[in-house]
Amino acid sequence: MPADDEMPDANGEHRDSSDILPPPATLPPPSGPPTGGAADGSQEPAAAGFIANPAESAGTYALPAAAQHAQMLQEEAIKQVDLRRRMRATVVPVIDADVRDTLRQLGEPVTLFGEQEMERRARLRKLLAAMDEDEKVEKLGAPEPEQYVEAQVQTEKFYTEGSPALKAARLQIAHWSLERAMDRISSAKRKRESPDEDEVAEIQKTLGVTRRVVGQSSEFGDERPIWACQFSPSGTELATAAWSGLVKVWAVPACQKTRTIKAHDNRITGLAWHPHAGAPGQPDTAPILATGSADMSARLWSASGQELHRYLGHTDRLGRIAMHPMGRHLGTASYDQTWRLWDLETGDCLLEQEGHSRSVYAVAFQPDGALAASGGLDAVGRVWDLRSGHSILALEGHVKTILSIDFSPNGYQLLTGSEDHTAKIWDLRKRKVLYTLPGHTSSVSQVKFEPNDGYYFMTAGFDNTLKLWTAHDFKMTNTLAGHEGKVMGADISPDGSGLIASVGYDRTIKLWAPEG
Repeated sequence: MPADDEMPDANGEHRDSSDILPPPATLPPPSGPPTGGAADGSQEPAAAGFIANPAESAGTYALPAAAQHAQMLQEEAIKQVDLRRRMRATVVPVIDADVRDTLRQLGEPVTLFGEQEMERRARLRKLLAAMDEDEKVEKLGAPEPEQYVEAQVQTEKFYTEGSPALKAARLQIAHWSLERAMDRISSAKRKRESPDEDEVAEIQKTLGVTRRVVGQSSEFGDERPIWACQFSPSGTELATAAWSGLVKVWAVPACQKTRTIKAHDNRITGLAWHPHAGAPGQPDTAPILATGSADMSARLWSASGQELHRYLGHTDRLGRIAMHPMGRHLGTASYDQTWRLWDLETGDCLLEQEGHSRSVYAVAFQPDGALAASGGLDAVGRVWDLRSGHSILALEGHVKTILSIDFSPNGYQLLTGSEDHTAKIWDLRKRKVLYTLPGHTSSVSQVKFEPNDGYYFMTAGFDNTLKLWTAHDFKMTNTLAGHEGKVMGADISPDGSGLIASVGYDRTIKLWAPEG
């Protein structure tokens, strides 16, 4: 697309906007004396609405008020185009500390309320573009030969040496994920080729169940808003985490509380079950849950409520967290613009991953375990290869913060929910967005694929509703309304029963299931 200050002409060629703006309106000189003049030679208003300009010759006429206003707007537009041109040609410091020093020299506020580094740099660029060279020299002095040199594009790859523990973790993830991928692909082939398998009928049956989902129960869950909920791997328990710092575990579908853990003194921002929680023969000291908090820490808990490990290192509050399906690693997103990979057993940080220009809010792992995805306040999602550490795909399309990410069980589809009121389906094979779902009227706080086959998925939003969608043609099959406040978290049971749980700002836990 052409830039704001360029427009195509009729022949498809691009011209500057100043080339196509019409000159100031003038009238041709009249062929005869002005009509309607008074006897003493003074001019009366002409029939066309113009009056004679006494300062000029009798053949020149002033513009009407509407035309004068249009000419002023045209001149202002030309000034803005010229300013944008000069802004593109203006170089500014690339380090935030230098940007602050330059603003201080100009006598401008060093930072505005809520202003980020990129916005501060753009403000300085606009200020410098509006100044002439003499004014710059007067306030900033003569620039050094290499001052304000833009960072050159790195054309060669560079690598940061990792620890031996990270190398070992990458090898474990690679071997484990390859076996999982082989099993998944073999199962998909068997379903497609076996005459005893009717996948189309199975999909239609599952979607018919989603149309019958209704509210089953509602329970007051905490004294403060409940931020997150997640079913245990067996589907027999539901964990909820609230801004009070409490984690509560409920037996489902009866929705009876079985235990309470005082996990944090600050509000909880993330919750994840261990993939082996509840396995037969596990002792009470085995890990079952991990939590993340605004206190900048993540913690691992046992079935008895004992704290097993505390993961410290982030320099700002945490966002969502996710447990790697292998059960040995934890992923945490943070407002310090990084996400980290932790060793569950040792508590060591294996990887501190940068790549986002603003805070990282969500993180998720592919069911195979080979990939991770992160989303942040920069409205960009990124897919990472855990086996090599490379960023293999940027998910660009949202215009506001990405609040939630989830992988499909098929391994190649990814679902994102955003503050821009939409959810998007991405295809990792085609490396593009497949569909945008504009089903909510407010932020989409949670997205979740059905964890077994992925035939449908769920979105929850701050418009107090949950919506169920088909995964093959992206049609909405059901809307679940019942919360009196924002729906802040939701999950689908992995036991195949179609049970759905949701929690929200109204401090309630609601269970939804197929009628009958």
